[in-house]
Amino acid sequence: MLRAATPERLSAFSDAVFAVLITVLVLDLRPPELPTYQALLLLWPRWLSYAVSYVFIAIVWANHHHLMRYATTATPRLMWFTFAHLFSVSLLPLSTAWMAVSELAPQPVSFYAAVFFLVNATYIFLIRELIDRRPVHDVPPKVRRIMRVRSIATLCLFGAAAVLALKYPRVGLGTCVCCLVVYLKPEAPGAENAR
Repeated sequence: MLRAATPERLSAFSDAVFAVLITVLVLDLRPPELPTYQALLLLWPRWLSYAVSYVFIAIVWANHHHLMRYATTATPRLMWFTFAHLFSVSLLPLSTAWMAVSELAPQPVSFYAAVFFLVNATYIFLIRELIDRRPVHDVPPKVRRIMRVRSIATLCLFGAAAVLALKYPRVGLGTCVCCLVVYLKPEAPGAENAR
């Protein structure tokens, strides 16, 4: 018998997808052919790509869990927005591998930043579904505004990073990394003072 979807089941499904993505991400790491530290250091683009992507998936997972606290029912819209969000995150292992093998070449880094853009865009849909529809006493206007500004600002920065990476790939990647810092804490900055 098919049981109805609940926010808890949707969250558990998302957890499983995030776990698989982290596993797929690590499968692409290969040891150096020579047994030396120098050979290991020469693989720095791969290690950097893996580290940034691992942190990115962890941040996306933490922020997704934070938003799911506001879910009271698993509506069809919430399920489809969650699937779209998970699909965009599922592109990360591919973009990470391409960027790593290319040793941070412009087009792979641009594609990598574009994946960040897509993940952030689908996150905005989740915010609209889970936060903007909540009563004011659940989520104060200041918190809503902070979350909206943070997500739109980083969306613009990820888009700029994708374009910038075509000429300056390391600057584009650095821009993506800087954007991640504002999401380290899932609660919107200043939200604790807004309640």
